[in-house]
Amino acid sequence: MQSPTSIPMRALALVLSILLVACGGGGPGAPTTTATVSGVVKTAAGAVIAGASVKIGSATVTTGADGRFELQNVPVGSATIAISAPDFDPRSQTVTLVAGSNTHDVVLTPADKGEWGTRANLLVNNSEFALAEANGKLYVLGGYPPQMGPNRTSRTVQVYDIATDRWTLGPELPEPNNHGMAAAVNGKVYLLGGQVTDDQNGLTAVNTVWELDPARGTWVAKAPMPTARSGGVAVVLQGKIYVAGGRVPRGNDFAAYDAAADKWEVLPDLPSQRNHITGAAINGRIHIVGGRLGNGLSPLKSDAQEVFNPQTRSWTTVAPMLRGRSGMNGVVARGCFHVWGGEAPTGMTPDHDYYDPRTDKWASLRNMPIPIHGVVGSAFVDGVIWVTGGGTAVGGASGSLHNQTYKPAVSCE
Repeated sequence: MQSPTSIPMRALALVLSILLVACGGGGPGAPTTTATVSGVVKTAAGAVIAGASVKIGSATVTTGADGRFELQNVPVGSATIAISAPDFDPRSQTVTLVAGSNTHDVVLTPADKGEWGTRANLLVNNSEFALAEANGKLYVLGGYPPQMGPNRTSRTVQVYDIATDRWTLGPELPEPNNHGMAAAVNGKVYLLGGQVTDDQNGLTAVNTVWELDPARGTWVAKAPMPTARSGGVAVVLQGKIYVAGGRVPRGNDFAAYDAAADKWEVLPDLPSQRNHITGAAINGRIHIVGGRLGNGLSPLKSDAQEVFNPQTRSWTTVAPMLRGRSGMNGVVARGCFHVWGGEAPTGMTPDHDYYDPRTDKWASLRNMPIPIHGVVGSAFVDGVIWVTGGGTAVGGASGSLHNQTYKPAVSCE
């Protein structure tokens, strides 16, 4: 005989079962809480990346033209997002997903297909020198020898023949020089300014200009700079040498030397005073980037990129570097402005970045194998960037014999 309470008890059990299912409980057949993951795949400079593959577990989607992706019905909890795209380094990152919507943007780094290498070592161990290229040869001018001393500065000139991979010693400088600026115009090499001792405040800075005609093998004095300075940069454009910046108080100085006329012209000041900078001529304009704001090993660094237009005689600003840096070097190769190396009180800077003038964006490449600082001037010859010499530790006593090279794959043309 059936108990009078059996039917009500069964009804109660059925109600509880329905409630458990509705609330996500119950057995294996109950619904599972899931997450939706969306975001944008882009470069460090902010450019979106279309056609990137984004994967979590077995779920995979491809980014659209706007770089966006969305993955649905992904289990909540810890998950690994794997992202890959042509011409970029793949990346994986672990995230914690909650029920409902989750937003996770992803930054990819361009794949660095360039090749680092080395060539014949320098003959003399120096740093804080100026470098220029003329007629297929690199000229390393002066610098700090590794020996410590109150007035350690070199007159040495080292000449590297790119075609034969051989170094020779050239005509010595008329006076010792470090932190000078060098350039080449019409096959002649120029050393502009610098200082004659290793004082850290530029007190022994000079305004001298020396010209070397390699065919004659002698240095000749030319019209001096309007001001004495060191730690700036020299950039050649249409037969003129533009010299920007320098150690305090000459960090705003800007002037152009007409090599054919042997005359100087003072130009509007560099907007932000800086030293230990680099620069390049791009599309008929002078770009000056980065630098140190104080003397000695100042921790204050700039990320500024200021551009001078010789036609309008005015300055503008474009995209700053990815971070403030000083003591770095740079050159234009295949239309891209490459900047590498540098130093700070906290250590060496191994970064290698490039600026694309077409997009006004910076991007990072693989770090230098041997970070260096203390070289002003480079060259792009025979498809190779010449990363010659430099200090390998913080300070001026760490000069090396290294002659590194980089063959770039990236193009901004």
